[in-house]
Amino acid sequence: MSLNDPRWGGDKQGDDKRGPDQGPPDLEEIWRDLNRKLSNAFGLKSGGGGNGFGDGNGPSPRAIGGGALLIIGVVVVLWLATGFYTVDASQKAVVLRFGKFQETTSEGLQWRLPYPFESHEIVNVTQVRTVEVGFTGNERNKVLREALMLTRDENIVNIQFSVQYTLNDPAFYVFKNRNPEESVKQAAETAMREIVGKSDMDVVLYQGREAIVKEAQRLIQAILDRYQTGIQITQVNLQNAQPPEQVQDAFNDAVKAGQDQARAKNEGEAYANDVIPKARGTASRLLEEANGYAGSVVATAEGDASRFKQVYAEYAKAPEVTRNRMYIETMQQVFSNASKVLVDSKGNGNMLYLPLDKILQQNTPPALAPMEAAPVPRPAPAAETPSVSRGRERGGER
Repeated sequence: MSLNDPRWGGDKQGDDKRGPDQGPPDLEEIWRDLNRKLSNAFGLKSGGGGNGFGDGNGPSPRAIGGGALLIIGVVVVLWLATGFYTVDASQKAVVLRFGKFQETTSEGLQWRLPYPFESHEIVNVTQVRTVEVGFTGNERNKVLREALMLTRDENIVNIQFSVQYTLNDPAFYVFKNRNPEESVKQAAETAMREIVGKSDMDVVLYQGREAIVKEAQRLIQAILDRYQTGIQITQVNLQNAQPPEQVQDAFNDAVKAGQDQARAKNEGEAYANDVIPKARGTASRLLEEANGYAGSVVATAEGDASRFKQVYAEYAKAPEVTRNRMYIETMQQVFSNASKVLVDSKGNGNMLYLPLDKILQQNTPPALAPMEAAPVPRPAPAAETPSVSRGRERGGER
């Protein structure tokens, strides 16, 4: 349809209808209908006609301006709506204004100025990230350039470990790090080399693994905080620590020798713990016996000395009586311990039968208790044979 068609500007709705034999409306007709609807929506009136058209040849300027305002308003609303964004519970958003950090927002529905004034970047702060040092994916895939380290006693060890970390400051993480994973890896390798370089090989391989892990975590965190990376180290896992493969056999031999030394040392200590207490007990027993014997001898000597003093006191009073008494008691003790019987054969030629075995049993003193002085037996007066009596009298005369 051309602009010179007589149907332009018609005021009857029937003029706008097409028959079934006509084609679809062209762009001019669509534009006319749109302007008429916009004019009715904003309450605009036409300059000459009643339907918003001035001279019947096209839309009025006011109708065109109203439609443009509506379109602009819709576009502005849609543009402002692009500033809405959603942050999950495990995330935080970093808002940038013209590329400069503005603020950090937490979870929920948030709004910022639309592009190009502001933009935002979502950062997952609860995700646990892992960096591997000395291997990739599997312990068998070793990276010797990272794993081989020198100890204080000038030995080389192969150490493989991993570092797990989260984010505690999204702004630092976004702006202070060009490659966060590489920063963590370099800090972890630096810290581990420093700790291993200050430790002996045995400490690294066996004795101080837990202490090395704790010290490594502390040192890695200190390095990352110094560079303001916004990274929080959660755990350091020491996967493997062993000598290089080239010297593994020699190292195993040295370990076995150390184990043999430790076993021999333990056996020696066990034997010493068994023998030394027994020797100490024996020495203590002998010492107590010696002390007891010394006490017994001293007590006996003191008793003899005391008895001698008492006898001497009596001897000083009556020397003759005391001397005879001592002589008689001494002879009595001698004869009571003798195993011979004296018989006077001159006085009587008859052969007498004497029960010598009974006499010896009667004269034998009873067994004395140990460490006790035996009392001097005093035989009771009894009838004696004339020959025995005369023999004793002759012995007394001699």
